[in-house]
Amino acid sequence: MESIGYIRVSTEEQAREGVSLDAQEARLRSYCAAAGLTLVEVIRDEGVSASKPLSSRPGGAALLRVVARRQVRHVVVVTLDRAFRNTIDCLTTVYAWDLANVALHLVDHGGQSINTKTAVGRMFLTMLAGFAEMERRLTAERITAALRHKKGQGQVYGPVPFGYDRAGNRLVPNGAEQKVIRQMRRWRQAGRSLAWIADTLTHRGIPAKRRGRWNAYGVRYILRNPLHEEVA
Repeated sequence: MESIGYIRVSTEEQAREGVSLDAQEARLRSYCAAAGLTLVEVIRDEGVSASKPLSSRPGGAALLRVVARRQVRHVVVVTLDRAFRNTIDCLTTVYAWDLANVALHLVDHGGQSINTKTAVGRMFLTMLAGFAEMERRLTAERITAALRHKKGQGQVYGPVPFGYDRAGNRLVPNGAEQKVIRQMRRWRQAGRSLAWIADTLTHRGIPAKRRGRWNAYGVRYILRNPLHEEVA
């Protein structure tokens, strides 16, 4: 009945404060004690997004190695989104664990625990995995829509783009940088490559927005950015 716990927080701030991690670990220990499981280790991923596959996280990779060595029979997490937010990653990983006779325990989903050793538990896991990925995608869509709206209204939506300055919460044109954009367009229309434009700007001492060297990617981003379409 040996088990291993896995806890995760997505931001460095949460990791430094440790409150969420400590709370997760306390819940895992309480659950294992009540379920008669021996918790041999708790693996932490601090400041790691759940959008990354489990195998690409430091703690997640360590967890997979422990399971692969058949050192435990149970993996315990507080909620599914601590471990997975991608349906395929979740189901393929848990399927491999099932073949190795390793069960996944979800401590708290609506006040109920889920154990994938049971048929009902596997059914609920499949449903939860789909909902978790849907929520992640909906969140990304909401953020994208909000940024698109801000950009359309001329509001600050991230790092101030080349060609503009920040005035409160709005973007205002920067005359000198707007002239550079117009020159970039003329060069591009004349057949100059993106790399040539970047090198020429750098050699002429024209700074990029963050005072770094120009590169082809940065030039292409500016020329394709709808925000600059009115710069003729």
